[in-house]
Amino acid sequence: MTETSLTYPGGFAYMMERYEGRRDPFDFGPEDLPAVDVNLGVLREAIVPERAAQKGPADPNTSWARKRRQIAEEFVGLSELAFLNAQLISNLRKRAYPAQAPALFRRIWAEEADHLLDTLNLRWLVSSVQTFADHGETAAQREAGQGLRMLFGMMKLYEFERSFGGLDPSKEHGFGKRVKTRLPLDMEPFSLLHGGLDINVIAPVWELSQKDPVIAPLAEHLLQALIAERGGVFRRLAQMRAKKARQQARK
Repeated sequence: MTETSLTYPGGFAYMMERYEGRRDPFDFGPEDLPAVDVNLGVLREAIVPERAAQKGPADPNTSWARKRRQIAEEFVGLSELAFLNAQLISNLRKRAYPAQAPALFRRIWAEEADHLLDTLNLRWLVSSVQTFADHGETAAQREAGQGLRMLFGMMKLYEFERSFGGLDPSKEHGFGKRVKTRLPLDMEPFSLLHGGLDINVIAPVWELSQKDPVIAPLAEHLLQALIAERGGVFRRLAQMRAKKARQQARK
C-alpha cells in the first residue's frame, strides 16, 4: 500500500501530529481554576454576567483569558457552575492543565449532576461525557465515556456527510436505489429486519454506564435523548425497518 493511497497521507504520524497540535496547554498567566474544595452551592446560585465575556482592563493577555471569555459568551445568564464545567472540559482536552482540574470535574458531576443536566445544552452534555473517557475515576467511567465518545463522534461524521445528499435528517431512505456492493473492510451487510447492530451499539454502553453512580445520570440522559431524537441514523433505520415489515406482511 502506497502512502498516496491512504485516506490520510502520512498515516498515523500525520494523524498524531494533527491531533497533538490541537492539545497545546493554555497559558494561564496569573490566573488559575478554582480549588477542588470550592463551594459548589455558591457557584450553582451565581449567574454569569455579561462582563465575563468582555475584556476588562485588568484581564491578562493570555491564551486562557481569551478562551475563558469565548466560553463565557455561551454562558451569560446561566450558572457559574455550568460555566466552570465548560472551562474544565476545555482544559482537560489539553496535554497539561491545572492539577486540580480532573478531580474538580469529577466532583461537580458527583455532587451537582441534576443542576448540570437541567442547565447544559446537549452539545455541552456530550462534551462532558466524552471528558470521562480520559479523566474518569473508575474503569466504568472511562469505558462508558470512551464508548459514548466514539458513538457520538461517528454519528456527527455520518450525519454531516449525509447532509450533502439533500435529505432531511428525519427522512429515511427508500428501498429502490440501494446499491448492493462491497462494504468497506469487507463488512457483512446489515439485516434490516433481523439485524441487531444498532441496538448492540447502544445497549452495552448504557449497561456499562449504569455500574457507576457518577456517570450513570449523564449517560442515561444522553442516550434517552438519542432514542427520542426524531432524526438520525438510528431513527431512520427504525423507520425503514417498520416500513419493510409492513411490506413483508402484505405479501
